[in-house]
Amino acid sequence: MSNLFEDLKYKVFKSGNPVFFYIGINVLIFLVIALAGIPFFLSGSGDGNFNMLVREYAGFPATLSKLPFRFYTILTYQFVHDGLMHVLFNMLWLYWLGNIFLDFLKPRQFHFVYLSGGFAGAIIYALAYNVFPVFADSISSATIVGASASVMAIIVATATLLPDYSMRLLLLGDVKLKYLAAAYIALDLIGIGTVGAGGSFSHLGGAIMGFTYIKMLQNGKDWSNLFKRKPKLRVVRNDNKNTATSKNATVGVNQGEIDAILDKISRTGYDKLTKEEKETLFKASKH
Repeated sequence: MSNLFEDLKYKVFKSGNPVFFYIGINVLIFLVIALAGIPFFLSGSGDGNFNMLVREYAGFPATLSKLPFRFYTILTYQFVHDGLMHVLFNMLWLYWLGNIFLDFLKPRQFHFVYLSGGFAGAIIYALAYNVFPVFADSISSATIVGASASVMAIIVATATLLPDYSMRLLLLGDVKLKYLAAAYIALDLIGIGTVGAGGSFSHLGGAIMGFTYIKMLQNGKDWSNLFKRKPKLRVVRNDNKNTATSKNATVGVNQGEIDAILDKISRTGYDKLTKEEKETLFKASKH
């Protein structure tokens, strides 16, 4: 058990893989809330009151009057889930599509798409509740929770970058990402006319952000540079000027060439690489 917890701790907090980080944080928060609700259930008051309290202070509110006091919920709502199936399916899709995303883009870009997708989902959700008259009676108490908008941003961003990339799904076989994303968007458009309209609006907000980010990236504008750390300048005396050169020559890797190939993938996708570029990327991955 000690080795298991150490392994999980490493993957979530030290591996640098944002997929494991966000899955770990979401699952951990879900478990903490579930365990904290047990005393309420055993006391006879039920855990419903506790869950309502969590949703009130961690969920994103639809009414604008609460936002000055609940401004932080635009972040916290992305990590609170309403039941086991809710968190399970969100984390499964985050794992499947998130790993494909990271095969072609950087962890910094993943962080940006996940968080900004959640922000966009909350904004579209609030706008819908404050614009459409059908929500007038429920707006004062309506809140939203879950990572669905963030996960939707990752799904659509990956599908926009790699539209012809295929996933093998149970009973369906190989399905291209562009069709998978289109099916999800279609379901959310249909969902606008149901009792789950608020969730559907937030998903669409995440989808818009994921799509827009990749299109801007392909046009040479990387919004995730907001998260980019500025390097600190240091003066280093190098007595062996040929060390780095000889090391790179040994492994056959040219970092400038690798960076150029990765930038090309960001702009046009992996399929547009030449055979030589793919071979270079493959050799670099071995080192």
